Amino acid sequence: MDRRELGSFLRSRRERISPEEVGLPAGRRRRTPGLRREEVARLAFISPEYYTRLEQARAPRPSREVLAGVARALRLSDAERDHMHHLAGSPPGPPPGPSREVRPSILALLERLPNAAAIVLSATYEVIAWNALAAALLEDFSAVPPRERNLLRRYFLGSGRELFSAGADGFAGSAARRLRAAAARYPEDPEVAGLVRELLEGSAEFAGLWASHDVCARPALCKTLRHPVVGPVSVVCDVLDIADRDQQVVIYTAEPGTSSEEAMRLLSVVGTQRMGAPERQG
Repeated sequence: MDRRELGSFLRSRRERISPEEVGLPAGRRRRTPGLRREEVARLAFISPEYYTRLEQARAPRPSREVLAGVARALRLSDAERDHMHHLAGSPPGPPPGPSREVRPSILALLERLPNAAAIVLSATYEVIAWNALAAALLEDFSAVPPRERNLLRRYFLGSGRELFSAGADGFAGSAARRLRAAAARYPEDPEVAGLVRELLEGSAEFAGLWASHDVCARPALCKTLRHPVVGPVSVVCDVLDIADRDQQVVIYTAEPGTSSEEAMRLLSVVGTQRMGAPERQG
C-alpha cells in the first residue's frame, strides 16, 4: 500500500468535484476547492476521521467496501478506480456495476454518422449517449429523466412501447437475454437487481422471458418504428460491442431507395422540432 500516493490521489480527486455535482449546497464559506473531507466521507458511508487519515497517509489498508464507497463518492472513472485499488494494495476486481462512462472516441463516432441514428446502451439497456438523428427518430433523451432512458423499463412497463410495431418481439427477447447475462456479471449491484425485480413484478411478458433462462447472443434485428411526424420507419439495427465497457453501440439505418430512407433524411433536417407546430413567441 502506497499511503502517501493514495492520499495525494484522493485529495486531487476530491478537489475537482463541486458540491453541486453531488447534490450538496455550495455554501458561502468554502476555503478549499471541491468537496470537504467530511462530505466525501458522508457520501462514501465511512467516518470523517477515517477518510481524513486516508488522505493524510495515516490509515491502515482500506477494505474493498470502503474503496467502493470512496470511488462512488468521488465519481471515479473505471481507470481511476483501478488506480486507487493498486495504490491501496488491493488489486481491482470486477466493476461493482455497469459502466456509464462512454469513451470520447465513441462519442465522436456517433457524430460522424449523419445518415444513421445511433445510441450507446449500458449493459442494462440504459441509453447513455446518442446522436442528433437518434433523438429525432427515437426520442430526445435529454428531455426525459435518466431513469426513463432505460429501454427495458420503457418497453416492458408500457411507457415506450408505442415506438415499436414490427420487430418488437425480437427486441423483447434479446433484451431480456442480455439483462440476464448482466445480472450474472454484476450480482452485487443494487440497480441491476432493482431493475430485474421491477420488470418481473410489472410485466408478465418479461417474467415469461426471464423464466426461460436464455442467454444466447441476439441476431441483427429489423424494426418498424412508428414516428409521430414521418410515420412508419423500417430500419435495420446493427450492434457493435464495446467489450471493455460492457456497452453496445446500436446503429439504425434504412434500406437505400426506400421511403424509410427518405423519412430518415427528413428527420436529419428537422431534428426534434415538431413540424407544423406553431413557433413559440418571446
